[in-house]
Amino acid sequence: MRSPRCAISPVTEPTENPRLRPVEAFPAKVEDRDVICLRDPSGLSESVLSVPRALAPILALFDGLRTLVDVQREIMRECGELVLRSQLESMVEILDQHLFLEGPRVEAERARQRAAFLESPTRPAFLAGRSYEADPVPLAETLATYFDRPGAPGPIGPPRGVVMRGLVAPHIDFTRGGAGYAWAYRALAEARDADCFVVLGTSHQGLDGHHFAATRKAFETPFGPLEVDQEVLDAIVRRAPEDLFAAELAHRGEHSIEFQAVWLQYLRHRAGGGARRIVPLLASFVHECVARGESPAGQPEIAAALDAVADAMASIPRRYCIVAGADLAHVGPRFGDGWRAGREQLARVRSEDRSLLAPVSAGDAEGFFQEALRQKDRNRICGLSPIYSLLRLLPGAGGTMLHYEQWPDPDGAVTFASVAFEEPGASR
Repeated sequence: MRSPRCAISPVTEPTENPRLRPVEAFPAKVEDRDVICLRDPSGLSESVLSVPRALAPILALFDGLRTLVDVQREIMRECGELVLRSQLESMVEILDQHLFLEGPRVEAERARQRAAFLESPTRPAFLAGRSYEADPVPLAETLATYFDRPGAPGPIGPPRGVVMRGLVAPHIDFTRGGAGYAWAYRALAEARDADCFVVLGTSHQGLDGHHFAATRKAFETPFGPLEVDQEVLDAIVRRAPEDLFAAELAHRGEHSIEFQAVWLQYLRHRAGGGARRIVPLLASFVHECVARGESPAGQPEIAAALDAVADAMASIPRRYCIVAGADLAHVGPRFGDGWRAGREQLARVRSEDRSLLAPVSAGDAEGFFQEALRQKDRNRICGLSPIYSLLRLLPGAGGTMLHYEQWPDPDGAVTFASVAFEEPGASR
């Protein structure tokens, strides 16, 4: 097992019942060797481990229920090979050092990160210098190029006098989704300026049984901090049936709102506009509703939380715009499929994405959920919760699909769309 990035902490005794944490596992080539790469999408560990494919069956047995002796027996029964205990202990120690196993080391690091995040006055720009430039000058230059690339909308034009009530924008990395971001944020830049953005983001790691997670922390960006509208957030918190800060730590490494904050501040920086604020809310509930076959509309806590947002917006005068940071399908071996994403598979995904986006354009939250239920989430649509929430907060508001795109990596294709919800009666 190899790690191109690692921070070794003090050695502890290998656990007898190793349990692998929820991590991304995807095929790759490292030095011409076929390997499985392990990465922690939560950001708790920054390591990336490469594991020979022959060891993948062993990793699958690290479930916390089997002892190392049990693992030896299963490998012997399934593969007819004896794996030495010393080899298993070495694997366990490497995984534990890099925070890929549940246990005391992970708990200590989780507590350390939680304390550091909660004590910080702002939400740091977690991916600055990694997914995008940390310096505002080259970052602004890079973002400006996305408007002129093939498939992009062209430069930002003069104001069109319309009101943007809502926006679905990608949350894929900028390099792959630049044109999609450009379509969404050009439409926003040409609309009348809003001063409060309710930004709904996907929580890729879930929210520990909660449906929404808020934070009061300003979002740091290379263009300066994007402040939270505390008055609006307070009004939502007072009305919401659940503790919106119980899963606040999910904001620490989550990119779905961070990327929207960067673009919002870029537009302000570019136009030299006045202050704008956000209400950041991570969401995670539609996948669970799909699994149970129960509509979110019939879940009292979800309905009441969204009502709390709508009531707060109605009671506090602002020029609001709701932004859903949402990607669509995730298919191919990298995401667990047994097939590569070729032309035929991508054509099917495109058709199913279009079926899912039809109720989005119609402003139909329940129709959107029912289509997701019909598809049984086989394409792993990671933007279900923020998109549903936006539709529920803008009932009946028709949207215009500005852009749809597939990033067609055979090992892991991702799709995304940009949709604008303009004030009824406003023309493009």
